[in-house]
Amino acid sequence: MKPLDPRLIRRSRSARGFLATGAALALVQSAAIVAFAWALASLVTGLIDGMPPADAVPFLVLLVAAASVRAVAAWVWDVVGSAGATRVKAELRSELLTALEAEPEGLSGFPTARIATLLGPGLDALDAYFGQYLPQLVSTIVVTPILIAMAWIADPLSGLVLVIVLPLIPVFMALIGMATQAVQRRQWESLASLSRGFLEVVGGLSTLMLFRRAERQTARIRAVTDDYRSHTMKVLRVTFLSGFTLEFAASLSVALVAVSIGLRLVAGDMLFIAGLFVLVLAPEVFLPLRNVGAAFHASTEGVAASVDAFDLLDAAEQTGRSSDLRVVAVADATNEVTDAAGGLHLRGIRVVRGDRVVLDDLDLDAARGEVVAVTGESGSGKSSLFAALLGFVPIEGVARLDGARLGAGAGGRSGVAWSGQMPALLAGTIASNVRLGEEHADPALCTRACRLAGAELDPELRLGPGGSGLSGGQAQRVATARAIHRLLARDAALLLLDEPSSALDAGREAALGDALHELAAAGRIVVVTTHRPALAARADRIIELEPAHV
Repeated sequence: MKPLDPRLIRRSRSARGFLATGAALALVQSAAIVAFAWALASLVTGLIDGMPPADAVPFLVLLVAAASVRAVAAWVWDVVGSAGATRVKAELRSELLTALEAEPEGLSGFPTARIATLLGPGLDALDAYFGQYLPQLVSTIVVTPILIAMAWIADPLSGLVLVIVLPLIPVFMALIGMATQAVQRRQWESLASLSRGFLEVVGGLSTLMLFRRAERQTARIRAVTDDYRSHTMKVLRVTFLSGFTLEFAASLSVALVAVSIGLRLVAGDMLFIAGLFVLVLAPEVFLPLRNVGAAFHASTEGVAASVDAFDLLDAAEQTGRSSDLRVVAVADATNEVTDAAGGLHLRGIRVVRGDRVVLDDLDLDAARGEVVAVTGESGSGKSSLFAALLGFVPIEGVARLDGARLGAGAGGRSGVAWSGQMPALLAGTIASNVRLGEEHADPALCTRACRLAGAELDPELRLGPGGSGLSGGQAQRVATARAIHRLLARDAALLLLDEPSSALDAGREAALGDALHELAAAGRIVVVTTHRPALAARADRIIELEPAHV
């Protein structure tokens, strides 16, 4: 595992600022350590030689001042680490959410559970990375060479011993790091698997309870939890063993320096003040490396999460570049549409998802004032047509609304209002859900949208997370009202409704059909996908899709 992911520094301005501040603090710490060691050696040597108490005061003051500066620098490290972790996490979360928003259909290899784990506990683990690991890493890079240089100046032989034995610890750290990377990655994958399994059970809990199969999932959750516990214990075992190894290697190295100094002091080949100065510095030379090894294990989960985050961002960039290329091809073909002004015009629409063609060579013209029903069996591409028009998936062919190009990368989405198959409601009042995105519109539009959608509910009724508190049909009508409210508030030209009556009874379905004609009569285009023959019969035209060939 890399000690410092270059992508983190390249993408995050806060991370670069953190490292610059850390380098300055490390220089302050180096000066404080050297001053402390020199003051202590001078004070002890002077007292042994019979120094008057008055002459010892300056050394005591320097000793206390150096210790205080070092303590303050350590406290500032904690503050800077916490603040840096908070800023970097905010930057990464913002980038991830922006990337995910640009790919509503999702990214290959990144299921919902993996993304939820990454955005939640994954990025939170960066606290240990910035609060513990990076400070010690910066100290190792800055403090250790300075202390070795000072020890070399005081006693070249001791400096040579430090230079020879010091590389042994990084070698041990590299070996331990490779072992830690493997077990930590497996632990991270187990956590993602646990999250995925839990979300799947929660999402299907109503169905499991209906068929009395909920209890059977207990064993599955228990097995995944035990697997995560097992991998966590493996990480802890590696952590304890590596800590012992690093401490043992550092202690032996300091002992070599101490034995060498002791033998030369006995032989009279070395001044006592120089020997004491080097003996005080020797443990400090190895301390940052030892701390890096100890903090490395606390930070590995955060590093694993950051790798996942950058992989997701890279995947989103690759997808975006691919989509841009396809959009360019569409732009070059737009000259083939000669009657693009006024209405919705589709020519040669083709949508590919993965290796499957879901729409192929679709042509459609819809004039203002028309209600068009798109029908077809499941998998025929009805929802994919909407996703292509909204720019959620790459589109091949030509799609224009009143002359403005639709599709990925196009700017015509502002003229479209839509509602998907899932209501996707938020916690809050019904009115806030209906007015979502258009909060400053005339309140009367909310009332009219609810009437047209058949959502005869108290606008101030508060919903729980995910719109809990409403039946399936009520939630669907509120989602339809939201699409109609956007249509009215923006005076949009096109309304797209995906299966708007799947949870409605016959009476409400008929009322919805009347409402759609009322909206179309005002000069708008209404396109609905439906499996319901009654709603399709209320449309001016019916377009039946057939599954595209592979």
